[in-house]
Amino acid sequence: MEEKNGQMSESLLLGGLLALAGGFFDAYTYLCRGGVFANAQTGNIVLFGLKLAEREWLRALTYLLPILAFALGVVAAELVKRRGKREHRPDGTLHWRQTIVLAEVCILAAVSFAPQEYNTAVNIAISFVCAMQVETFRKVRGSAFATTMCTGNLRSGTEQLVLWRQTGDRKAARKARHYYAIILWFIAGAALGALCTDAWGERALLLTCVPLLAVFGLMFREQEAHALR
Repeated sequence: MEEKNGQMSESLLLGGLLALAGGFFDAYTYLCRGGVFANAQTGNIVLFGLKLAEREWLRALTYLLPILAFALGVVAAELVKRRGKREHRPDGTLHWRQTIVLAEVCILAAVSFAPQEYNTAVNIAISFVCAMQVETFRKVRGSAFATTMCTGNLRSGTEQLVLWRQTGDRKAARKARHYYAIILWFIAGAALGALCTDAWGERALLLTCVPLLAVFGLMFREQEAHALR
């Protein structure tokens, strides 16, 4: 067995914690905030088109706003990243990724107290957070991943599984395990989100701050050692 050091920001543990929060977000917004999916915008884009066809302009707007918020979240993450890479970071200061995670926690904690009348604003905020997260954490152990949606992970994991079965490539088998592990973390987050939302309603969103704060703390370690099998 060989050990390899990798960036903590690309570790499987961090990817799992972020996917746990991602699954929770989707369950929460769908069950508690008006049936909107805040993580991936494909569903909202389709529903936006349907409402336009039905001439339900105000309803269409409730789907358009999270889409725009997602785009703005990508812009915000990119600006923070560019500034963080441009400036010299003294030892002991926050990495630009930690800054984004901390911003996520603050936004989520704030909107978790919003009543049902503000569902649109909450969905906008969560879409913004999801965009920052997916733009900031794009790899796990060197492979492209998403922690707020599963379609790409499912495709890539299955592709690596087929490659392993056909060629016996152990690297492909390892990648497939990683992709499916992230999917399982996401499912666990969705299940937890459903249970907690049923129990605590709007305040359940506060629980997503727990894995995000764990991510924030773990990133004070620059590297992760992991076994290659």
